[in-house]
Amino acid sequence: MSEGGLKAAEDIETRVREEAKTPALYRVFLLNDDYTTMDFVVRILETVFHKPPAEATQIMLHVHKKGMGLCGVYTRDIAETKVAEVHERARKEGFPLRCMMERE
Repeated sequence: MSEGGLKAAEDIETRVREEAKTPALYRVFLLNDDYTTMDFVVRILETVFHKPPAEATQIMLHVHKKGMGLCGVYTRDIAETKVAEVHERARKEGFPLRCMMERE
């Protein structure tokens, strides 16, 4: 390969690396309802979202008063997993708790 061809290959490789983007982030929210207990919401925040008890209680109260509350910001796969886990745990316990994600 000529020296010019080698230089062109290096330029292409450099450009490809520069075009790699950071993954999109998604906000995960809990939605208020009239049936899910506050204790269950706090437990979800502590176990699924790994929030300390005081922060979990603050988020739960925000959800209760404002209708929805931010649980965290994650990459798409992690956000989808957390939403599915909340829905599964709520269904097993007989609660209609809903969780949603939206792109940041």
